[in-house]
Amino acid sequence: MAEKIRILLDEKEVAQTIERLADRISRDYEGKEIHLVCVLKGGVFFTCELAKRIHVPVTMDFMSVSSYGSGTSSSGVVKIIKDLDESIAGREVLIVEDIIDSGRTLSYLIQLLRQRNPASVRLCTMLDKPERRVVEDVVVDYVGFHIPDEFVVGYGLDYNQKYRNLPYIGVVDLNGEE
Repeated sequence: MAEKIRILLDEKEVAQTIERLADRISRDYEGKEIHLVCVLKGGVFFTCELAKRIHVPVTMDFMSVSSYGSGTSSSGVVKIIKDLDESIAGREVLIVEDIIDSGRTLSYLIQLLRQRNPASVRLCTMLDKPERRVVEDVVVDYVGFHIPDEFVVGYGLDYNQKYRNLPYIGVVDLNGEE
């Protein structure tokens, strides 16, 4: 069964938005080194493209944190699958995420990272679904796009591990399955 995918944000829109975010981040961190914490797996495409366009020194590490199973909605249970390899104490940390909807995962992750004594913790996401937020304490410092409550894939986002490699953001039509 092949899902039908409708383009929501094309490749050019995504690239322009990443450039805009990188410029703003570079200005905000001028004179500092920024430590990007990429939230795997979905955030890797966005993090790499963003890092290439940031004009201040960048270091990078990866975490895998999940609140999804194999379905299309958050399970509400957050678990760390892969933790950071390096200490973040005293560092300017920017968490880079592909999408934020309920906010549960990011709320947990931000609290966890703040306990590790970084100089600062900020949050950058490619996509934000604010109408899905159930955790109100998540402040998103850098947002690429606010999107409607639809299930999206592409540019790192998946549906049952498929479609991460699409160069655009698309909406999966689960009703269109044959």
